[in-house]
Amino acid sequence: PGQRIADTAAGWLVVVAIGSGLAAFFGWYFIAGVGLITALTFAVSTVVIACPDALGLATPTVVAVGTGIGAKNNILIKDAATLENTSRLTAIVLDKTGTLTEGKPRVTDVIAFNGFTEEEVVKYEATIESGSNHPIAKAITDEAKNRNIEITSHQNFQSIAGHGLTAIIDGKKILTGKEKLLNDNGVDIVKEKIVFDRLATEGKTVSILAVDGRVTGVIAVADTIKPNSKKTITALKSLGLEVMMITGDNQRVAQGVATELGIERFFAEVLPEEKENYVKKLQNEGRFVAMVGDGINDAPALARSDIGIAIGAGTDVAIETGNIVLMKSDPYDIVAAIRLSKATVIKMKQNLFWAAIYNVLAIPVAAGVFYTSFGISLRPEVAALLMSVSSIIVALNAVSLKRVESKLKL
Repeated sequence: PGQRIADTAAGWLVVVAIGSGLAAFFGWYFIAGVGLITALTFAVSTVVIACPDALGLATPTVVAVGTGIGAKNNILIKDAATLENTSRLTAIVLDKTGTLTEGKPRVTDVIAFNGFTEEEVVKYEATIESGSNHPIAKAITDEAKNRNIEITSHQNFQSIAGHGLTAIIDGKKILTGKEKLLNDNGVDIVKEKIVFDRLATEGKTVSILAVDGRVTGVIAVADTIKPNSKKTITALKSLGLEVMMITGDNQRVAQGVATELGIERFFAEVLPEEKENYVKKLQNEGRFVAMVGDGINDAPALARSDIGIAIGAGTDVAIETGNIVLMKSDPYDIVAAIRLSKATVIKMKQNLFWAAIYNVLAIPVAAGVFYTSFGISLRPEVAALLMSVSSIIVALNAVSLKRVESKLKL
């Protein structure tokens, strides 16, 4: 956007330069009556000093330096528009798992009901989860390995997006997932619900197991919040952004994480296909929104958002979709990217102002406006030198952006 403004201004400045040169020639030659050489000297000096090369360099040089600083700090910014527009953000939505948390959950509780043993609960859970690459599934299968429990085969496997899994194991119908999945299948969980609620209140993700229509156990899984997550939320708020969290976890788990991180607004129990709709809703409310995520189910939301920020350790589709990629997977790099964008835009404005004001002030001097009163004139070679100086100043101002590098992560 900044480059388009500069290109438009440069196009008009060419017209102004040629027009000023012709006006200087006709004014001096036909009105002031000076010689042809003198009139041509003023005309050439005017055209040369008004050359809009500094205006053309104003934004590309800053963008080149800005993207270089980002890359050096493991922040991959894919295009110049992203570098500029990131400074306009008013709201940011962060996916919980893998973004604010490590994305490497571990099993914390295994509880059996109705005469089943913990080993049986882990066996059925691990067997049905063995075909999934979800972090929670991996945590459960790792628990089975740690307990030396053999994972068997299953049939008629089905995944209900955002709710859980079903399959047939050893001739028995197995359900595992959220309370809604069991309720939808007519499984009575009234007696055990107090246990589920307690685990959820502790900030744990609960996977409930039912065998042949009867609750047989529950496995609780907890994820670790990344060391820099709370610091990131605080810094984003200080930059004036409204910070929100989105997750497929239930309300209690989301509430626990949000409270710990200091996030006031969050969206819980969001199905994968619904994330994009939440981003769209925020945009319709007039916000300029960034979405931060790492999974396949985050890709539509990343694409919908004004600025998509992908975690480098995430899936290829998320990385491909995002406008910015955080190669270190450190959430605090979000803050660094926004600060870099704001600093870059400031430098762009400084360069555009300098290039424009320089030409506005220099053209009258080169045209000889002050020659009669003060004897001030510019020869063409001096005008060319001064024109080059303006380009050098713009370039040096762009390079000075490097001084902001040390302040990116303060």
